[in-house]
Amino acid sequence: MPDFQLFLSDAVDWLRTLDDQSVDLLITDPPYESLEKHRSVGTTTRLKISKASSNAWFEIFPNARFDELFQEIHRVLSKNSHFYLFCDPETMFLAKPAAERSGFKFWKPLIWDKKKIGMGYHYRARYENILFFEKGKKKLNDLGIADVIEVPKVFRGYPTEKPVEVSEILIRQSSEIGEVVADPFLGSGSVGVAALRLDRSFWGNDLSSEALALARSRLIKEKER
Repeated sequence: MPDFQLFLSDAVDWLRTLDDQSVDLLITDPPYESLEKHRSVGTTTRLKISKASSNAWFEIFPNARFDELFQEIHRVLSKNSHFYLFCDPETMFLAKPAAERSGFKFWKPLIWDKKKIGMGYHYRARYENILFFEKGKKKLNDLGIADVIEVPKVFRGYPTEKPVEVSEILIRQSSEIGEVVADPFLGSGSVGVAALRLDRSFWGNDLSSEALALARSRLIKEKER
């Protein structure tokens, strides 16, 4: 019976505790440096710096640590597997070469179309990138799925929360029932909810005790359904 395990740690430190090739699929959304820029110029409300914001729920993961992060992700993933990384267009140009240096093959950026525009002033954002990487060789389960995923964004949720439906598509495409899906920056736990919903096991980690508590509550409710 698929289950979940949650951990409170630095993402890279946590990955280093996992055995080689112990994870079948990894999907994650680190808090990038570019979020600081969006906060400072006021192009995002849920991440703004104020007493009422949830800014304290996570710490920025510096771009300088991408190499060590991707090296550990590559090590823990099974021989033939996929890795999906949510990021904005600015971060994509740094993350792609770092992941390639760690041994991943980059296929393409998927586009998550949020269906509604967000804040901003230089063409208001309506999409986010999901970088699609491969370790070894692994065929997608459905070759008929488009590279644009149209799912409305989550309103009034955890900062940067991703819809469960987006993760469900990625999990269906790149794993099988009973396999292990991992997320070292689990946030509100949406990847984990999708994994349990699709009968996969989930291993998640985050630095924030508040995020971990929220994710645990969501995952327990999902198991009870």
